[in-house]
Amino acid sequence: MPQRTKRYITADDLYRFEVVTDCRVSPGGEHVAYAVKRTDRETEKRFSNIWVAPTRGGRSRQFTRGDNSDDSPRWSPDGTQIAFTSTRNQDKAQLFVIPFDGGEARQVTDMRGEFGEITWTPEGASVICLFRKQDESERERQDDERRKKLGIVDRHYTRTFFKMDGEGYRPDERMHVWKIDVGSGRAKQITDGDFDTESFAVSPDGHMIAFISNRTPEPDLHLEQVDLWTVSVTGGEPRLIPTPVGEIGYPSFSPDGAFIAYTGVEGIGAWGRNERLYIVPTEGDTPRVDLTGEYDVNVSAWTLDDVVGARQMPPTWSPNGKRIYFQTAHHGNTELRSVKSDGSDMRIELAGPGAVGPYSFDARHAQVAHRLSDRSGPGQVWTRNLRTGASRKLTRLNEQWMARIQLGSVEDVWFTSADGEAEVQGWILHPPGFDPSKRYPSVLEIHGGPHLQYGNTFVHEFEVFAANGYVVFYCNPRGSQGYGQRHARAIENDWGGCDYDDVMQWAEIVAERPYIDPKRMGVTGGSYGGFMTNWIIGHTNRFAAAVTQRSVSNLISMYGSSDLNWAFQREFGDKPPWEDVDNYWRQSPMAY
Repeated sequence: MPQRTKRYITADDLYRFEVVTDCRVSPGGEHVAYAVKRTDRETEKRFSNIWVAPTRGGRSRQFTRGDNSDDSPRWSPDGTQIAFTSTRNQDKAQLFVIPFDGGEARQVTDMRGEFGEITWTPEGASVICLFRKQDESERERQDDERRKKLGIVDRHYTRTFFKMDGEGYRPDERMHVWKIDVGSGRAKQITDGDFDTESFAVSPDGHMIAFISNRTPEPDLHLEQVDLWTVSVTGGEPRLIPTPVGEIGYPSFSPDGAFIAYTGVEGIGAWGRNERLYIVPTEGDTPRVDLTGEYDVNVSAWTLDDVVGARQMPPTWSPNGKRIYFQTAHHGNTELRSVKSDGSDMRIELAGPGAVGPYSFDARHAQVAHRLSDRSGPGQVWTRNLRTGASRKLTRLNEQWMARIQLGSVEDVWFTSADGEAEVQGWILHPPGFDPSKRYPSVLEIHGGPHLQYGNTFVHEFEVFAANGYVVFYCNPRGSQGYGQRHARAIENDWGGCDYDDVMQWAEIVAERPYIDPKRMGVTGGSYGGFMTNWIIGHTNRFAAAVTQRSVSNLISMYGSSDLNWAFQREFGDKPPWEDVDNYWRQSPMAY
């Protein structure tokens, strides 16, 4: 029997991954700064540092060090400095700048609160950022040793969405736009009020800031009343730029400042609709223009994995203002596309296979730097020469230890739904050392969302199952994004309908493979995938085992206990359960 030279992946290998969370090419295009996150196995704390790689090839060098969280590297407009946020010196992150040609990082701010997105002003003297001040009650507790030792003894909430995945209990203070002088550290708050600023952009002349905000009296009760605003970089009263009702985000100024591009979904209760790319004049009352509606693509980055995560970027204008670049979720990939500013001539610029994550262009748009996550691992930094089309991989993260790992092989399969209404994409992950003459147990994985997609990315959970001798199979049933709006909206107010039919047909297709043991098939999934797992065991005995993760079982009780709270009614006819209890119970796995 031949000796196995490679081992199989394990659950503990999750601690070994180094993950690129951001990457930015220098204005001149000579270098890429990128942040790498790692996890300490003993403490389970996560740290990140900044690295720099030459775009013409050569070794990367570590630019910051230590058990800190150094994030969001941003080149100054002249390429001589890098601004970043870091937890060095204290628990909460502060703004730092470091000279690119050598020298120590200099702390710019000493602010109590939480930083969001940061960007330089065009003249390079200031940084514009999102920042949320620390709650007054929290400041008082931290400054009083007795109260600090006692900890939080009560919470008082007056808003509907008081907690959220990834955030925990939300503070009272809101995220706002600030301007920080890099030389002196002086900080000025530009926006204020009892509402959040969600994303922003600085105009090319540095005089104006565009930002996205829901400024209704009760933002949590009017989720789609999100608006586009502009304000002077010196502060003052914001000006509303009229847009139709709907959730919007990621503003981006044209090179001449005359237009703002942004992404959004028009209408109320639009969960399954395509997110689109729009442009609107900065001045005047000319209606916005929909650039992507006719192409039936979803302008988003939502391709799932369980190591690196999706990262959507703002639209990017070409230097002459004739094209706009943006991400799309499509057929299991996150692609980088572009379209002319009049909505014509959509092109695929970067197609994977895999997920194009954070990306940035040099000043001349001669090249784009980006992260590409694919089946081989959680992602590397690449550059693409936009004139020649040549690509270069700049990093080799995880490759040394993963070279000793044998992963399974993946088969891409398309099938027609049982009712003939849809083409569905699925994948079969074979165990490492797969022998087609043997019969294997299998696991059906179902994704969350539901309006997300699986695809050509690395999923550690799947690989661990495969390493333990399971065939893992998964698909994007109706309800998933990436296959057009009709595909995604097919399950509106009908969870457990055609989506169930699609995953069960997929299970039967896989069960007919000669290497599958039909008596040892299992099913699992989380969130909406947990819903579908629960739904399945109430409707069929096909599977020998089922594991439901962070699941939905009763839509009626979930209305009052989930982080999304009342917003779930948008998916179920836009009525609360007490007005349509039979409809909610009909779609609740608990009923079966």
